[in-house]
Amino acid sequence: MKIDEMIAAVQAALGVTVDGRAGPETWGAIYARIVAPADAGAHQEGIDAVDARSEKNIATLQPQVRPLARALVQKAALGGIGIRIISGLRTYEEQEALYAQGRTAPGPIVTKARAGQSNHNFGIAFDVGVFEGNRYLGSSPKYKAVGALGIDLGLEWGGSWKSIVDEPHFQLRPAWADGMAEREMLAELRARLAAGAAVYA
Repeated sequence: MKIDEMIAAVQAALGVTVDGRAGPETWGAIYARIVAPADAGAHQEGIDAVDARSEKNIATLQPQVRPLARALVQKAALGGIGIRIISGLRTYEEQEALYAQGRTAPGPIVTKARAGQSNHNFGIAFDVGVFEGNRYLGSSPKYKAVGALGIDLGLEWGGSWKSIVDEPHFQLRPAWADGMAEREMLAELRARLAAGAAVYA
């Protein structure tokens, strides 16, 4: 049996998302099943919270994305890189205001996406900032290292995109969107939002 098949079998037995990747959801379920019952003092709520600024933005994300965002902050810290989650969900209104910047509003252009055309509008994407102490680094080779960590967790990294490189950006593509073009996935996300349907169901 291949390793991804083993992981998928464990995931199915635990009742978590079956994708063949041992991410935070899988490890959390294994921990709850094996460690927590034997240790009355064990933390059973999944991955511990990170810094307050990150947590404020993580709270806006879909529940499936939150543990991955926390895991990325923690994994980066283990590698000596300080990051914070600096952006999460954006409403359509917030996206339009951001799109207007540098066009019809003051400031530099920071996005090519209008309302409903950004994964941030659906709570499946977040941006990170690299920090040295309290100093924010808008550009740094460390973003590439964080990108590799995010990919290892099963996230899609904006730094590997070809049309527009966005190194601070990470997102969790729904399983139903595998093989879909980005515009097709966004159209389905808009339809689901309008219908009040779950993003990851």
